[in-house]
Amino acid sequence: MDSFDIQTYLQQKKALVDKTLNTLLPDKETFPASLHQAMRYCLFAGGKRLRPILALAAAEAVGGKPDRLIRQACALELLHTYTLIHDDLPAMDNDDYRRGCLATHKVFGEAIAVLTGDALLTEAFKVLADHRQGSPPEPAQTLAIIKLIAEAGGSQGVIGGQVVDLESEGKTIGKDLLEYIHIHKTGKLITASVMLGALLGRAREKEIDCLEKYAKAVGLAFQITDDILDMLGSTKKLGKKVGSDTKKGKATYPGILGMDAAKKMQQTLFNQAIQALQSFGEEAEPLRAIAKIIIERDK
Repeated sequence: MDSFDIQTYLQQKKALVDKTLNTLLPDKETFPASLHQAMRYCLFAGGKRLRPILALAAAEAVGGKPDRLIRQACALELLHTYTLIHDDLPAMDNDDYRRGCLATHKVFGEAIAVLTGDALLTEAFKVLADHRQGSPPEPAQTLAIIKLIAEAGGSQGVIGGQVVDLESEGKTIGKDLLEYIHIHKTGKLITASVMLGALLGRAREKEIDCLEKYAKAVGLAFQITDDILDMLGSTKKLGKKVGSDTKKGKATYPGILGMDAAKKMQQTLFNQAIQALQSFGEEAEPLRAIAKIIIERDK
C-alpha cells in the first residue's frame, strides 16, 4: 500500500471531477445570477471530492472505466454540497465557515442558501437521469443508481441522520444512537458512492458485497475522525473552529467512549475495510490508500 502514490492519484481524479463539475452547472452570470453564483461559490470552495473519487476508484477495482461514469460520480458531489450548505444554516448547525471560507448563507443570505442547496440537489438527479452525453448506462442501471442515491440522501439516510443529530443536541445519548447518527448522516452517502462505482463498473455479486463492507467501515471511520479532529485538530487546517460540536452539545465518539477508545475503534474500522478488499488485487490500491488517508487526515 505504501508504494502507491495516492496523492498523485487524488490530484488527478480531483482535477477530472472539478473539470466535469464546471461543465455541469450554468455559468455564474446565467439568470438568476445570484443563484448560479451561489451554486458555484459553494461547489468550488475547496472540497476534497472524496465521494466522486470513491466512486471512480470502486469502478476501477472491478475493472470498470472511470471516464464512463464521471458525470454520475459528480452528481454525488452536487448532492453532498447541498447537505453542507443546509448543515451550516443557523437553523441547523449554525456554522459561519466551511473549508476556510464564509458559509454560503453568510455570503448570500439564508434564503438564497436554502434555495442553492435545493438547486444542487435537483441538479444531481438531473445529471443522473441525463443520457444525452458521455457513455450512458443502461436504463436499468440508471434506475438503480437513482434509487441508491435517493435512499442515501433521504429520510433513511442523510436527512434522517441530521434530524436525529439535531434532536440529540444537549442530551445524553448512548453509543447505539450515536452510531445511527454517524452512519446515516455521513456513512450512507459514502457507501452509496462506492456502490455507484461498483454498479456502473459492472461488479459481480461477490465484489459488491466486499465493496459494501469496505464502504460501511470507511464511512463510519470518516465521521469518527471528524469527531477526533473537532477536539484535537487545527482551526487553520479544518477551515472552521475546533470544539464546535462540544459547544453545541453534540454527542461524539471521544465524548461518549473517551479519546483512546475512539481511536481504537477508528483503527478497527480501518482494519475491517482493508480486510474487505483482500480478494482484490492491485486494482483496489486506491481504495486501500483512501481508507488510510481517512483515519490519518488532519482536516
